[in-house]
Amino acid sequence: MNRLMKILMIVPVLYLIIMPVYLASSSNSKPCSGIVINITDSADYHFVTKRQLINLVYGNSSRVIGKKLKDISTFDIENRINVLHELKTAEVYLTIDGALHVYADQRNPIMRLIPNDGGDYFVDNEGFVFRRRNLYTPRLHMVEGNVTVTGAMLDSLSVLDTNVKNSILKDMYYFVNYINDDSFWSAQIDQIYVDGNNEIDLIPRVGNHIVHLGTFENYKGKLRNLAAFYDQVLPEVGWNKYSTINLEFKDQIVCKKR
Repeated sequence: MNRLMKILMIVPVLYLIIMPVYLASSSNSKPCSGIVINITDSADYHFVTKRQLINLVYGNSSRVIGKKLKDISTFDIENRINVLHELKTAEVYLTIDGALHVYADQRNPIMRLIPNDGGDYFVDNEGFVFRRRNLYTPRLHMVEGNVTVTGAMLDSLSVLDTNVKNSILKDMYYFVNYINDDSFWSAQIDQIYVDGNNEIDLIPRVGNHIVHLGTFENYKGKLRNLAAFYDQVLPEVGWNKYSTINLEFKDQIVCKKR
């Protein structure tokens, strides 16, 4: 009886050990039945396309579908796809039905950069910079002027990294996140311009004027003062009375008439 019980206990264990090995070896000899592409936030962002990812899956190979799974290197395919800086990450894996799956996680941009010295870039919610490669442009706050995008940033160095020193992009990152989190400022501030002295001008969507912020020092207090000015003064004098609203001085607003 004891021997029978031992045999009954051993059989399930052997099954659990042998079956995965058998299934893995048998599935490895299967041909690839298809390619499944899953791009996160594909309805919101179009930085990469399915066709682009399929081309990277193939690489220099003329055939993937029909090829034995054991002859397909998911590691090599992942490396080819992860060259795209528009992606936060990419994962490639094979399933028991013979399908090759590609999971691509797109970056979530918070602003667009157009430096004086050329180029067109996005900065994502983790501070990573990547190039604008196609005509697709999500609606974001646009930052122009005296900003510098370094080669290290384009090689996946976040603007928040401690190795990035004296970069106005770090301050810009926190500023843009702040206005994005405020429904009024997110709707009101359209463009942000950095001049040669690293001072900031804001171009609003409503009102034919420029807001001179000065430096980013105490920008929250400056925006509170501007909000009060918008609420109490401009409705009385008109939104187009001033060409410039200057916030750079502490606790005061200096306006230039049109």
